[in-house]
Amino acid sequence: MPTLSEARIATILAPFLPSPPPDILPKLSAYLELLLKWNARTNLTAIRDPEEIVRRHFGESLFAGLHLASEANTLLDFGSGAGFPGLPIAILRPEIAVTLAESQNKKSTFIQEAVRTLGLKAEIWAARVETMPQTIQFHTVTLRAVDNMVAALSAAAPRASNDLLLLTGLPPIPPTGFTFQKPIPIPTTQSSILLRGTRD
Repeated sequence: MPTLSEARIATILAPFLPSPPPDILPKLSAYLELLLKWNARTNLTAIRDPEEIVRRHFGESLFAGLHLASEANTLLDFGSGAGFPGLPIAILRPEIAVTLAESQNKKSTFIQEAVRTLGLKAEIWAARVETMPQTIQFHTVTLRAVDNMVAALSAAAPRASNDLLLLTGLPPIPPTGFTFQKPIPIPTTQSSILLRGTRD
């Protein structure tokens, strides 16, 4: 018996994704169950409440997915953690080739298991993004809850051929070569914004 029904997940997601495609709900439900199971024995996220996980992690990630450029075909999730926002985006936008970069072994191992369990085509980069060959680029690079946003942005910018997409609090200074668009408030929170940087 799942922790939350698919109908309940859809209700919680309504402010972020008003009409979730029905085929994504079973995958989100399976992702939630796997995350709760792993989180009980290894700390992947400080949020323990299933509804709050759906709201904060799934909802914000899917909201970011809605605001990707329509032509986005490759995406790097920088410092993916337990897979946010990259995995929900991979579920919502299966046509995008998503790469999840996470250097912490326990988290990259979990992401690999989640990708396998959910039958996704996402790739895993189980190392620091800085070690990725300079020739590898992505249409969009996403950043959420990174430890040092300034350092992360300087490492992320060379990987983005078109866009940076940040889920953040205060807007940072844009890296050289990028311009930030008007911030978009993230639903149900007073402190988080979605910030899209486009290459000049």
